[in-house]
Amino acid sequence: MAIRDSFLRIVRRAIAVEIIGIILLGGIFAGNELRQGEAAFPASGQAATAEQDYIKWVDFTVSYEALCRAYAWDVDTHGTTHEVDWVELLAYTAAKTGGEFDSKALSVLEKAAEALSEGECSIEELAGDLKYYSYYYEAYDAVLGGMVGEYEEEMEDENGEMKYQSRYGLKAYFPLARGFDYSHYDDFGVGRSYGYKRKHLGHDMMGLTGTPIMAVESGYVEALGWNQYGGWRIGIRSFDGRRYYYYAHLRQNYPYAENLEEGSIVTAGDVIGYMGHTGYSTTENVNNIEVTHLHWGLQLIFDESQKEGNNEIWIDLYALTRFLAKHTQPAQKVEGTKEWVRTNDIIDPSVEEALQAGS
Repeated sequence: MAIRDSFLRIVRRAIAVEIIGIILLGGIFAGNELRQGEAAFPASGQAATAEQDYIKWVDFTVSYEALCRAYAWDVDTHGTTHEVDWVELLAYTAAKTGGEFDSKALSVLEKAAEALSEGECSIEELAGDLKYYSYYYEAYDAVLGGMVGEYEEEMEDENGEMKYQSRYGLKAYFPLARGFDYSHYDDFGVGRSYGYKRKHLGHDMMGLTGTPIMAVESGYVEALGWNQYGGWRIGIRSFDGRRYYYYAHLRQNYPYAENLEEGSIVTAGDVIGYMGHTGYSTTENVNNIEVTHLHWGLQLIFDESQKEGNNEIWIDLYALTRFLAKHTQPAQKVEGTKEWVRTNDIIDPSVEEALQAGS
């Protein structure tokens, strides 16, 4: 599978390069700066026009190792004279390597991070001659932009009292509650046949019915209810509007956390629902999925026209899921109910801003 996926990526990039050459020779984009978002990976073979200048394809190939290293540099240099932004670092690496994140790319990443942290240069100086840095930055910031930052976490102090302490780092959470068994593998792009032939555009995590599902990032509940493909499902939009999180195949009869409804604001790490195997039916509340699992997906939205239709952008979440396992949230059962709740609250500044804007 890995060999096949690598081959397909190589072929796709080769075809894209030919398309770029034809476009440039024809002078279609004379006088305009060409983004790699449209140049290297044009949607349906078409690059953006002046009226539709937004990214139409993202091949998120950042490895688990690259995510870990870039994140470590970001956290370790936070508050110093020369901070290293992990998204900028990953974008620079991708612009240097054409989106590849092999061992050589990790060396590129490390050298750049060292130079930036020592103040030997700025990211603008490093990336100044790289034609596609701006594309990679915009694409990667759309994926990772809300996941790292400052927040406050409820913690027990030396006297046993619960108090909020300031934190900087991952404020996005792993999609399953801590301590619940699961298994997963990279199944992005695998064929599906129910209803019509299509590719699997999410990440499946197999586990036990009733496993608490956690909000990966804070945001608004945009969709809630039955979908014949996803069964009971939840759609949560990030506050900046660029990420749509999709959680599907939730538990029969009791799929959602209490009081969750469309329009609700959720905080990263909140219990939002429970793992099940509903779906593949036009009739509501039916278990037609053979294996109990969570399907979670992440759609990138650079323009609202991409939300539904042929220009949807879904990314491979295998590496990101492994990375998010660094930040899990425990959950505890509410006695006498089927409900679970998080054990440690956080104060996310983005939630506070959203609440103030809505008041």
